[in-house]
Amino acid sequence: MPAIHPEVLAVTERIVARSRDSRAAYLARCKRAQAELAPSQGLSCANLAHGYAALPAQDKLKLRVEHARNLGIVTAYNDMLSAHQPYERYPALIREAARAVGAVAQVAGGVPAMCDGITQGNPGMELSLFSRDAIAMATAVALSHNTFDAAVMLGVCDKIVPGLVMGALQFGHLPVVFVPAGPMASGLPNKEKARVRQLYATGQVGRDALLEAECQAYHGAGTCTFYGTANSNQMLMEIMGLHLPGAAFVHPDSGLRDALTVAAAQRALALSARGDHYLPIAHVVDERAVVNGIVGLLATGGSTNHTIHLVAMARAAGIVIDWDDFDRLSRITPLLARVYPNGAADVNHFHAAGGVAFVIAQLLDVGLLHEDVRTVAGRGLARYTREPVFSDGALRWREGASTSGDPAVLAPAAQPFAAEGGLRLMSGNLGRGVIKVSAVAPEHRVVEAPARVFDSQQALQQAFERGELDRDVVAVVRFQGPMANGMPELHRLTPALGALQDAGHRVALVTDGRMSGASGKVPAVIHVGPEALAGGPLARVRDGDRIRVDAVAGTLTWMGDVAELAARPPASAPRDTFADFSVGRGLFGLFRRNARGAELGGSALDLSELDAPAEPAAPSRAL
Repeated sequence: MPAIHPEVLAVTERIVARSRDSRAAYLARCKRAQAELAPSQGLSCANLAHGYAALPAQDKLKLRVEHARNLGIVTAYNDMLSAHQPYERYPALIREAARAVGAVAQVAGGVPAMCDGITQGNPGMELSLFSRDAIAMATAVALSHNTFDAAVMLGVCDKIVPGLVMGALQFGHLPVVFVPAGPMASGLPNKEKARVRQLYATGQVGRDALLEAECQAYHGAGTCTFYGTANSNQMLMEIMGLHLPGAAFVHPDSGLRDALTVAAAQRALALSARGDHYLPIAHVVDERAVVNGIVGLLATGGSTNHTIHLVAMARAAGIVIDWDDFDRLSRITPLLARVYPNGAADVNHFHAAGGVAFVIAQLLDVGLLHEDVRTVAGRGLARYTREPVFSDGALRWREGASTSGDPAVLAPAAQPFAAEGGLRLMSGNLGRGVIKVSAVAPEHRVVEAPARVFDSQQALQQAFERGELDRDVVAVVRFQGPMANGMPELHRLTPALGALQDAGHRVALVTDGRMSGASGKVPAVIHVGPEALAGGPLARVRDGDRIRVDAVAGTLTWMGDVAELAARPPASAPRDTFADFSVGRGLFGLFRRNARGAELGGSALDLSELDAPAEPAAPSRAL
């Protein structure tokens, strides 16, 4: 195995040093929990009777007399989300898998699972980011009964997997295996879907044509097939060793998918303290696994949302990372995948061309991943260069592809699509943010133009429809951070901004909000902090100010006398965009008031002993 790249090693050592105290405190808590919270320890007969009351007689007998291992199932099932609908039948599969090895399985609890694709641009989107924290809390509730030897997590999409990881890590003494459901079959190509959306935004086609295109793109059970946050989640769980090898992108209705689900349940039980290979999740998610996750994200052109989610997930394990880590690793990580939005292919094409196994093999060959890590499949990341097959009723693994099955989709590390990972830290007198340039053509990566300032995405859309943006423009959309309104994604702006760019204008977006995991061809500096509500510089920008977005140099600059900018009074926060709609927003006020900045993970939860305090709320904002 090649020596680890010196920069990967340096970043890892930097993270280890920065995290030393918080990581040690976290591991000490997990060690105490393992000693003091063995399943059923401390539970009275009445406690146990409540926990076992509804079990079938045979399972009840196993637990009472044989003291069998008990597997907890935490599920994000609902049948509105296509990605989660397949989970409806997983508990039955998992129960039978547990019985086959002399154990028992119970659904420990359910967690909420909302879809950004449904709420995009609508009131419910303001609950999206903080649903991750609610999912983490719900996971903790599910596992709080102290009756389980191990757990499996059933979740796929944007906030669900990060929330499940954050919650599971609070029970770091338990083995945990993540169980995906797989992508839907390929439908309307993503590039064609984006084209129709842009035609609709410019009034060239009607709503009927738009709806028909969307229904052809999203048409069945499984994950949406573009490489957004949901599918980035699946890649991360694999490269961080929390999936079984090759599990991420197997179709929901295949026999292989069911076999992997059964194997995941049985593996989780084998990893329990009463199994043969005790391995708690606290020892899987370490500094090296987190670095592997960042490198995998960069090499595949994954979702920008993980510059928030990975930070929060790491902090839940006592590990402190920041955007400098992402930036430094991006500079040395080759881009190996072209999957929409940074290519025409979807994740099914990516998987068929060699998928995650090929990417991991290539990155290991050039020393960009830590191989000597602990995974749910065993020691060593090289196990994840294999792919599963199901034949004659048996599941086995074989060596993955050694060459790309489609050079337009997957490239070898020696001949990458780009020398760098395509994620940039952007910093300057307007704050710190990130930009994904892997989908942005080189000629659009530097934009200097007058600003047009908006306090909501609706205001920008209205200005576009009135023809007021038919020029070179840097659109500033502020008061979109975690404290302001829960940091909704602003993906609905993509067709309008894309149309302006296609018309020949120099266009960029600067925001303290988020874009979709499918951030595309328009340069967008996102997650800018400090957010406007906390007194960040974006609150002082005015229409006509000249702003330079330079994704090559990694700079975000207000072109003028900085003293003048600092002397301006900050804009007052607007009335809530959706103030007349409840949709549960009021229940999340506590989260908004306690939210940390995006670079700290955007969470309102206490994730590590060294969490920094929340940014102070601006007094002008009524929450």
